[in-house]
Amino acid sequence: MDKIILVKPDLSYADEIIKYKEESLAESPIINGSAGLDRFSSIEIWFEELKKRSCEDTVPKGLVPSSTYLGVREKDNYIVGMIDIRHYLNEYLTQVGGHIGYGVRKTERNKGYAKQMLKLALEKCKELKIKKVLITCDEDNIASEKVILSANAKLEDIRNIDGENKKRFWIDLQ
Repeated sequence: MDKIILVKPDLSYADEIIKYKEESLAESPIINGSAGLDRFSSIEIWFEELKKRSCEDTVPKGLVPSSTYLGVREKDNYIVGMIDIRHYLNEYLTQVGGHIGYGVRKTERNKGYAKQMLKLALEKCKELKIKKVLITCDEDNIASEKVILSANAKLEDIRNIDGENKKRFWIDLQ
């Protein structure tokens, strides 16, 4: 299996991020783990948003500080996915979303990349002094559930949120 590293997005990846965005939007209107990349008209505006979201003093109202990373295949510097770490939970994230959201390019799924990305993200969570990590997924998303369970997650419950069942898992980092 090829090694994945987590990299903070910057302008050197701009063209690849645009390609990732286009490929992702061809599949779904939402790009999981991307801190809203799907909602921004330009990469530059998205980079500004990432800066705002990274700091308690500048995070937009209703959101919590977060760190967004590119999941990059080390051998060829190719973006295989994105992962977003929320530094703490608000009421909404406690129900759905949790501390970590992630997505993997459709062409790169089922290669173990999401598991690697999650493992690396959990190390980042330790650095942020997060002791217990909440991760959620749709009840019918078996692939994501397997990724989450690979990190020794424990299912707490299934909640119906706006007509969709969400599985809520906790990972103890202590």
